[in-house]
Amino acid sequence: MDEYLKRREEFIQQDQSLRPDRAAAGVLSSDEHRADEILRSIRKTEARTIWGHELNVEHYHGSKQMFPGMEFLTARQTIITTKLFDILSKMPKGGLLHAHLDATVRPDVLLRLALSQPAVHIRAPGNLTLGNLKTVPPEFRALPQTEWTTSASVTEAGYVAGSWVPIHNARSTFSEALGGPEGFDRWVTGALTIDPSEAYGTHNTTDRIWDKFESIFGVSDGLFRYVPIFKEYIREFLLSSVDDGISYVEPRILFWYKYMVGEDGVENVPHRVWFQIYESVLADIKADLAAQGRADEFVGSKIIYSTMRELTLDELEWYLEDCLALKQEFPHLVAGFDLVGHEDSLKPLIDYVEPFMRFKARQQELGVEIPFIFHAGETLGDGTKADMNLYDAILLGTKRIGHGFSIFKHPEVMKVCRERNICLEMCPISNEILRLTGSMPMHPLPSVLNHGVHVALCSDDPSAFGNMGLSFDYFQVFVASEVNGLATLRQFVWDSITASFYSCLGDQEKKRAFGILDRQWAKFINDILDRDTTHRSA
Repeated sequence: MDEYLKRREEFIQQDQSLRPDRAAAGVLSSDEHRADEILRSIRKTEARTIWGHELNVEHYHGSKQMFPGMEFLTARQTIITTKLFDILSKMPKGGLLHAHLDATVRPDVLLRLALSQPAVHIRAPGNLTLGNLKTVPPEFRALPQTEWTTSASVTEAGYVAGSWVPIHNARSTFSEALGGPEGFDRWVTGALTIDPSEAYGTHNTTDRIWDKFESIFGVSDGLFRYVPIFKEYIREFLLSSVDDGISYVEPRILFWYKYMVGEDGVENVPHRVWFQIYESVLADIKADLAAQGRADEFVGSKIIYSTMRELTLDELEWYLEDCLALKQEFPHLVAGFDLVGHEDSLKPLIDYVEPFMRFKARQQELGVEIPFIFHAGETLGDGTKADMNLYDAILLGTKRIGHGFSIFKHPEVMKVCRERNICLEMCPISNEILRLTGSMPMHPLPSVLNHGVHVALCSDDPSAFGNMGLSFDYFQVFVASEVNGLATLRQFVWDSITASFYSCLGDQEKKRAFGILDRQWAKFINDILDRDTTHRSA
């Protein structure tokens, strides 16, 4: 029996030998080993005491049995009550490398920002009723003062469909039958989020949930692309990231629209001014944190220039030249280039290979470097055009891969990623809510790790999913696996910083960021140990 157990352990170790966190596990300090035992013990206890129960039927959307890593939107309120989440919410998380800026600020905060701007107007496409309120989204726009209206309501009997109403009027006069002002808030925030009944009921296929998902951006666009709101939106995003222990952010900003609406309500603000605004707010945040003695909490931010994957070749050439011009003017801010949008229904990377090759040649001419950081493999497909994007992303030289959900089907692609240190930006909660997987235990992340591919956990579009920051993604991944431990969490964090250096950051930034991370991590470990000592003595 002893010989069998020895062979069994060797077999297990060999099977897991490629995991990126194996090296980290081998060098954990004695304090980290103790912290790991504490986290594992809490996970085991809470799996039994919190997750081992049946759901109240009224809240049933996908599973009557509660379990660790279950459907996020059903489990969210339970998650925030756990000791484990409380601990992980305080963990330093390194970099957030995959988040779309226009879906990173809580909907209620965005609504508050909109209500502070008298230029913002709202309209509805028709009569609102209790029956259609959830499926008829509002539309927003900041208007020039000469076009401001005095219309009283979007719900009164005489409302003309499609006519603009000042947002304050619309809220204060919202029909009592529809909930009054609070009903207005629910209408707007509901149009900016995916709720459990949609994700697990009415829209429970990838195509149908993407219909809802894309409608969210149609609602938020009229607010996000208004300079006064854009400034405060960036501030909220950066500060909320810092509050969640994120020290570096690399948001994708969609430059699909060539202009933003200025303070005068005119849509004439070009991309270079967007960059100027971002740079200004970023500098203010750094200065404010430094003045508070918190400079070490935030390393900085860069931008991944993004546009939609439905362009003609000529249109793409314009955006590529625009990105080159911005890189020359803001070399410290442009981190890379990407195409975004639903991979299953929009154009694959192969359609754009020729302009991408010219883009690389133009970089050499101009003496700049703009890495590709492509979305690829965000699909259930096998051999579909979205699945095949993985091959083209690598052949085009992508420095990281956004999502890479289908990569576990491709051993050679995983081998290349392992050998070239191509990190995957995996977004577990996004993948689950957008119906690529039913729950975290079904997610392909363990397979990816077991093949030695490095992963940075990311949040994707957190405002649409209600998982602000990164703590929820870390929680869902940690509770869904008995293999994952403190070394796994540590590896995710360090990979998020390493991957950003590999593609986007310089040596001095690297040295500072790792120094900060080392100090933050040591404090985190001490806090776990102190918490456990306090608990035991209580």
